[in-house]
Amino acid sequence: MSDDLKVMDGQVVSMDYSLHIDGELVDTSEGREPLDYLHGAGNIIPGLESELDGMAVGESKSVIVTPAAGYGEHDPNAYMDVPRREFPGEIPMEIGAELQLQDQSGNPMYARIDEIKEDTVRLDFNHPLAGKELHFKVTIMGIRQPTDEELSHGHAHHGHEH
Repeated sequence: MSDDLKVMDGQVVSMDYSLHIDGELVDTSEGREPLDYLHGAGNIIPGLESELDGMAVGESKSVIVTPAAGYGEHDPNAYMDVPRREFPGEIPMEIGAELQLQDQSGNPMYARIDEIKEDTVRLDFNHPLAGKELHFKVTIMGIRQPTDEELSHGHAHHGHEH
């Protein structure tokens, strides 16, 4: 394994990361395995992926990702009022509760309860991190060639022997 590998499209990159939003830690790989992803395949948000180009193993970087390059701007139209009686009983009626729905094509969509009124429930379809500036601290832990299977699937697989 050569030490002069750099992060580039088509490599499986293993990284430790932490994500802070508004000064608060919201996600980290600390205490878990590093995150493996296939660079250039859109496995991670574009604003982070582009900043990791050319990094070497052992290198660290702080990256600030704007909403547009992250989870998108907050969309004021991404709300929907649903009659309360159409709600499944197992979903807790509380602000912030998450639910998974399907769009017309059967693809999963996620929404959070934004407001509860007497007859209707307002759902927010924005990604929870939409409109947020993302502050990542990243350390590259490893870089390797993907397996044929990983390339054909378009993402990294975990626990592969080399």
